[in-house]
Amino acid sequence: MPAWLEVSLRTVMAVIILFIMTRILGKRQISQLSLFEYITGISIGNLAAYLSLDTDTNWILGVVALSVWVSMSLGIEFLQVKSKKARELLDGKPTIIIQNGKILEANMKRERITSDELLELLRTKDIFDVSQVEFAIMDTSGELNVLLKKEHQPLTPSDINLPVSPEKFSMSVIMDGKILEDSLKRIGLNRDWLAAKLKQIGTSPDKIYLAQVDSQNKLYLDPYDDSMRTH
Repeated sequence: MPAWLEVSLRTVMAVIILFIMTRILGKRQISQLSLFEYITGISIGNLAAYLSLDTDTNWILGVVALSVWVSMSLGIEFLQVKSKKARELLDGKPTIIIQNGKILEANMKRERITSDELLELLRTKDIFDVSQVEFAIMDTSGELNVLLKKEHQPLTPSDINLPVSPEKFSMSVIMDGKILEDSLKRIGLNRDWLAAKLKQIGTSPDKIYLAQVDSQNKLYLDPYDDSMRTH
């Protein structure tokens, strides 16, 4: 077999195996990965590249190595689910950075956070004045979560005893020009309702890229034609 064809077949196989094993490991954002999961991701990627290019090695050995890494990762995740001590050992504990409005310098040193980095993290939360912060906690993911002092927190309906109706998320009813029947049924609507709405503005489903219905049954349309006006 020509070398270029063997590499091509190995690469396709590696991509398929990598996709399957990534799905098995589940969905995580980079910021949510534990240290071991981060190392596992890098190692699996390296093994997949090795499986693609090293034509002198039996590809089955690469699959075995990938399987071992994934099995170990799944085993550790299972252990973390079952044991709080295991979670603390592998992921660490959240660290309080600001408590009762006071920056805890010792904790910042332990997490190796400088004052500039703290201010930058606060700015990502739209906080430009440290004096407004009551508590700030560095989670194991590395994200800083902040509680503002009471006088700086946004006013909510519950603060003034204002009753509000439950809010529902918007449901997509047309996507890529196709009507989503299940979505319409889920919100208690049907094709006739949608057709009447589209008729009012003189369009049809095949001309709509995306359509959503909010909790008040208000229809939002995004047509393929960017010059078309929507209601």
